[in-house]
Amino acid sequence: MNNLVSSPLSQFARHSYRARRRPSSLGITTAALAVLTTAVMSFPAAAADRATETGAGEALQGALNALVSGSDGPPGIIAVVKTGATQTVYRAGTAQVGQSVPLEPTDHIRLASVSKAYSGAVALSLVADHVLSLSDTVGKWLPSLPGEWHGVTLAELLQHTSGIQDFNGTTTFIDELLKDPQNPPPPETLLSFASPELMFTPGTNYHYSNSDNIIVGLMIQAATGQSYESELQSRVFGPLGLSQTSLPQGSAIPSPFISGYDLDPPKTPSDVTNFFGAGWSWASGGVIATPQDLTTFIRAYVQGATTSRAVHEAQFTFRPGSSEPPGPGINSAGMAVFRYETSCGTVYGHTGNTLGYTDFAAATADGSRSVTVQINAQITPTQNSAAWPELHRIYELAVCATTGH
Repeated sequence: MNNLVSSPLSQFARHSYRARRRPSSLGITTAALAVLTTAVMSFPAAAADRATETGAGEALQGALNALVSGSDGPPGIIAVVKTGATQTVYRAGTAQVGQSVPLEPTDHIRLASVSKAYSGAVALSLVADHVLSLSDTVGKWLPSLPGEWHGVTLAELLQHTSGIQDFNGTTTFIDELLKDPQNPPPPETLLSFASPELMFTPGTNYHYSNSDNIIVGLMIQAATGQSYESELQSRVFGPLGLSQTSLPQGSAIPSPFISGYDLDPPKTPSDVTNFFGAGWSWASGGVIATPQDLTTFIRAYVQGATTSRAVHEAQFTFRPGSSEPPGPGINSAGMAVFRYETSCGTVYGHTGNTLGYTDFAAATADGSRSVTVQINAQITPTQNSAAWPELHRIYELAVCATTGH
């Protein structure tokens, strides 16, 4: 979920929580919200990774090293580039502040708004099976939601042209989250934090809204009579072999995991890995996966493996609109997917950010080349704006390493 709890961590000081242990040979446990005094340790890519680096890969690795070395940079970063069957891992920094713990492709991490691609995958699978239609309205499946939303279609929700306001940015939502971050409310309650008033006539404009994908998840449930989580498993996780991907309700992350941090330079980063339950963002941002599983997913998703050819073509109808945070190059919005036209070619995917994490995943149209980039801090144009330009440049360099330019 984009910008979930994007305020400084000092606002959360009255709340306490326990961080889960990260198994390692060092046996280290990091207490959440503790002021850590050990310096972040940084290291370049492993020798096995360096052996495959040339040109764009070397530039990417250098940029990763520079990012974690900066005073505003995250503790760690990992980029997984896959061309055909060849996978190359670039990384720098640490998965756990105070320890030399490399970020691994098999470590779990919060995907934030990249989760919207997963709700898109389920919805478009149901459209291909004629359980849902892109022209189905909110009123048809969810008549209990505000009447102002009843005419909004599934296609408009997936492309963020619904005009429905984002519940995530409201004061009421933040207040409720801070009261009990470990116990998320039902998805319908999340929507109650948004004003019923539409921002514009549906279909006439673009506005990125987390409310859209919460509604998509509820439409999936209404149409199938099954939980969104079970449809994720049967239509996406299972068929694609994503055994290390999940949508939990609580705050726990499966081990091994990459710890997430709140940055407040010059203070040492604070561990926020388990601050809130994933249910606070649900279908709009709650998915947890490993970079390796995410690589498998984005390659299959972009080439249309979870839907039909006709529905995939409709999905890949683009209009001006940026993901949040922006992806590399010129951004355009399709249905639960973004097009990124870069200096090194065009890729398709999604970005995301939440407290402690920022993500980027993309693939070429045929799914043969892909890249995922994850950091264990929230860095966007508005959150840690000093480090954002370098991270955005890394997205572009990662695409270049993917396409071979």
